[in-house]
Amino acid sequence: MKKLLLAVSACALTVGAASAEDVKLGILIGFTGPIESLTKHMAAAAELAMSEVNASGKSPYTFVPVRGDSTCTDAAAATAAAERMITAEGVKGIIGADCSGVTRAVLTNVAMPNGIVMVSPSATSPALSADPDNGLFFRTAPSDAREGEVMADILTEKGVKSIALTYSNSDYGKGLAEAIAAAFTAKGGTVTINAAHDDGKADYSAEVAALAAAGGDLLVVAGYLDQGGKGIIQASLDSGAFSTFGLPGGMVGDSLPAAIGPGLDGSYGQVAQSDSPGAAILTEMGKTSAAPFDATSPYSMESYDGAALIMLAMVAAGSTDPNVYKDKIMDIANGPADGSGTKILPGELGKALELIAAGKAVDYDGASGVTLIGPGESAGRYKEFEIKGGKYETVKFR
Repeated sequence: MKKLLLAVSACALTVGAASAEDVKLGILIGFTGPIESLTKHMAAAAELAMSEVNASGKSPYTFVPVRGDSTCTDAAAATAAAERMITAEGVKGIIGADCSGVTRAVLTNVAMPNGIVMVSPSATSPALSADPDNGLFFRTAPSDAREGEVMADILTEKGVKSIALTYSNSDYGKGLAEAIAAAFTAKGGTVTINAAHDDGKADYSAEVAALAAAGGDLLVVAGYLDQGGKGIIQASLDSGAFSTFGLPGGMVGDSLPAAIGPGLDGSYGQVAQSDSPGAAILTEMGKTSAAPFDATSPYSMESYDGAALIMLAMVAAGSTDPNVYKDKIMDIANGPADGSGTKILPGELGKALELIAAGKAVDYDGASGVTLIGPGESAGRYKEFEIKGGKYETVKFR
């Protein structure tokens, strides 16, 4: 088992009110594992939201972040980290987990038995929409059922008639691959092969040989950018099997083009991201933060928003009891049905606290344009991109 990483951040600021109650919030994401290049930005974004609330002096609570390593893929490690957060650290809510498989494990085995709210910024498996959760689970990233439709639209618009499809052998990969295949087929496309790959292998030549034998206009890689997905792409380029790749959200991050090099140019895809007014604000806030981060890195905006939703819901409920404040999260995220709630963007958490204290409604838009639907999940928007010169260049938002 990978070493668990649990540390209380020392950067939380104190609230002006001397009697403010310390409240710990867990940040349970893969500080090691196949998306570790993303999680430093995700954690910093969540912690910035906490520091912003603390610095405002408007909250009856002082929020203290507690980091835990989900590893993204090891359910036992993630479960142990979550249990320690709750029993040893006493967290009252968790931002996380990150990857879908460990999120489902933590929700079932830890959060539900202990009555703890989870707001995941990045767990996107469609299965989470139907999983029992006792009203404790929310996510600020949209389901992969939606991403499958978006990718099918992009492929069709580019004239792609057939794809080979490979996916990480995980809850995330399987759910996303099924969504892409169903949506692309419904639009008249052909999926020549839909095959799993295991993460952590040194050699993917056998997997690539099978994909190449099936053929296709391009290879869609529904994997992880720091693990098997990267290995599949490199082996494809080395063998000449494929030269263009369709890249869903799990394959998006600066570490991938840095590792692959010019061979990745011309590949394209989409990632959950918003072009809302709050996105630009958080991007600038991240640059000037005491702990700078890249808010455009995948799921960083959603991490800030996840932390903000928990904190504002606690204050609105007048309670840090998850079974009480969970009922306020949808209210904070969506505002009144008549649209009368005041829109709240990044940097305005103090303003939101003032409005809540005055008994006025807020509509938290945040950095990712938060709207929660159905079972507490994000309606979501996606950024379509193409890789040029080793950079993810935005084409448009959908």
